[in-house]
Amino acid sequence: MKFFASCAKGLEYLLADELVALGCTRATAAVAGVNVEGGLVDAQRAVLWSRLASRVLWPLTDYDCLDEAALYAGARALPWHEHLEPGMTLAVDAHVSGEAITHARFAAQRIKDAVVDAMREHDGTRPDVDLEDPDLRLSLVVRKGRAILSVDLGGGPLHRRGWRQARHEAPLKETLAAAVLARGDWTRLHARGAALLDPMCGSGTLLIEGALIAADVAPGLQRGGSGLAPSRWTGFDRDAWRALHDDATQRADTGLAALAPRFLGTDLDPDAIAAARENAERAGVAHALELRVADLRSLQASDLPVTAPLDDAPPGLVVANPPYDARLAADPALYRALGQTLQRIAPDWRASLLCGDDDLAHVTGLRARKRYRMFNGALECSLIVVEPIAQAPREEIARPLSDGAQMVANRLRKTLRATKRWRAQEGITCYRAYDADLPEYAAAIDVYVPVDTPDAPWLHVQEYAAPAEIPEETTRRRLADLLAAAREVFEVPRERVAVKTRAKGKGGSKYGRFDARGEFLTVREGDALLRVNLFDYLDTGLFLDHRPLRARIADEAPGMRFLNLFCYTGAATVQAAVGGAAQTTSVDLSGTYLQWLAENLADNGIGGPLHRLVQADALAWLEAERGEYDLVFCDPPTFSNSARAEDFDIQREHVRLLKAAVARLALDGVLYFSNNFRRFRLDADAVAAFAECEEISAETIPPDFARNPRIHRAWRLRRRLQ
Repeated sequence: MKFFASCAKGLEYLLADELVALGCTRATAAVAGVNVEGGLVDAQRAVLWSRLASRVLWPLTDYDCLDEAALYAGARALPWHEHLEPGMTLAVDAHVSGEAITHARFAAQRIKDAVVDAMREHDGTRPDVDLEDPDLRLSLVVRKGRAILSVDLGGGPLHRRGWRQARHEAPLKETLAAAVLARGDWTRLHARGAALLDPMCGSGTLLIEGALIAADVAPGLQRGGSGLAPSRWTGFDRDAWRALHDDATQRADTGLAALAPRFLGTDLDPDAIAAARENAERAGVAHALELRVADLRSLQASDLPVTAPLDDAPPGLVVANPPYDARLAADPALYRALGQTLQRIAPDWRASLLCGDDDLAHVTGLRARKRYRMFNGALECSLIVVEPIAQAPREEIARPLSDGAQMVANRLRKTLRATKRWRAQEGITCYRAYDADLPEYAAAIDVYVPVDTPDAPWLHVQEYAAPAEIPEETTRRRLADLLAAAREVFEVPRERVAVKTRAKGKGGSKYGRFDARGEFLTVREGDALLRVNLFDYLDTGLFLDHRPLRARIADEAPGMRFLNLFCYTGAATVQAAVGGAAQTTSVDLSGTYLQWLAENLADNGIGGPLHRLVQADALAWLEAERGEYDLVFCDPPTFSNSARAEDFDIQREHVRLLKAAVARLALDGVLYFSNNFRRFRLDADAVAAFAECEEISAETIPPDFARNPRIHRAWRLRRRLQ
């Protein structure tokens, strides 16, 4: 079976690794969760043992949901008497998106009505609603015209471990605390004798979670109490749960008895320390924790737990969640004091610090070995991992920037701040960060963040041709300044920067030779995984300016027959297929690009005869084709003079191309046509004879390309009915 484990954004890859380690067959990161393959016992084990999952959802049904009637009918069709016994209670949590159903509370009410009506018809009984502790908690997700209705096997949020009673201001969720510890490699460090310090411990969440991890205590062991199943759903395997619970209890008893007192927490607030002590008592780890009221700045090296780590491991791990949100008013001076204190008292330790943002992380003065984006609720945070804490900065980063490089760095930082909210809201991880914003520094800088190393971005830099009167020496110096600025701002080494530079040659300026590294990165765009190659070709395999157009295709693709002409590496095809296209056909003359597309599809679990790849001259193939398509994307090159096909000129051939493409549209089909030829002129009169044509260029230019709205033009065409 396939089930879903949700989590906070930024924890997806950690959770996927954790679930595989817990015995699940396969786990694939999605947005704010993981798609998991495994049995019901695996899902129940995740409820008990996952430290990172927010919920574990076991699907009951998945159906088309185009309106309120379909929402009700799909749920009403289930045999609810097989899932609920008379007298049981019910709750429904709903998450909806799209235009058909817009109110989550209304959607939850309709699902509840469907269950009640089905039960009443079967045996005359009806379940009551209990929002706090229902016997059966259901989860409804409505997205892209589909409804997924699942059992919440944990009966509620899994971050509630059962030991937190005393609260302090803005406590950190236990799942996020577990992620901070995991990124700091706490399990391995503790096994080698390391200690744990939280110098700003608040109510003790990080320390208590760290102690429970060290003691091998299952996070769900105290949640329900007395070994009761977290869900009274009739399908829940109670025998398996009892076996899992008994094993976890035995492991916890052994681990807690052996837990060494290597945990120190301090806080300036006496109420916070009192809350931490009460929580530690309830968690059963108070005997191993030293908690005291102390100012961060007063800590000394002699205050730290004495350890004797094995295998040259760091003496300990520092974890902290300094204040950063609007209620707690982030104070840069406090972050600076944190960094200075740690360098003074624990220079050889490792640190895993959850900071409010990159700027606050930078204020600590600590050099991050790794950086991760995480979300504490709706707040985007920056988690930095530092080892050792007193690490000297690298020489190339420490070297001061020139005045020109500093100007570029300032512009980059300004742009990143301005686009931060947009990137977070849209889930954008590949974007244009700079596009000759300062005319004398003429280049484009694109950022690519791989899915497997979200803390390690890569940069793709393309130099623009300089005016002929600019000396070559000046051009080289300006490019060097731009690269130095980009490496500092994004904190990337030279090997993660691909540079496409202009070289002088016959016929004028042109790009020099490319590398042949064969190195591919996998990135995420929306729900799709896509491969890019930053070094071996002029382009990377992903045209970032077409991101909105691909998103539109994905939204319109469900159930459609999709055709991609001049498909290149097939990013639009992948988006259509992931979006639910009934079938796809992709045409390109290049076998290299079609192989690239095949690998893109495979990475998304897509393949088979419904997804056809055609190596052919797109125009010739199109004029010979007799199939019918509901959705067509055509993004041809400006010019092509391949030895295997006739020369192609988009200005000369576009009417012929569009006429052939429109002829292949179904009655209500749509053709999206685009190109990036700056001097292109659409022959509107000729096209009007066979198609309804609307220019949509402005709608398809994303915010990161707003400085260059001529990057492409796009049109939406339909068949003109005679």
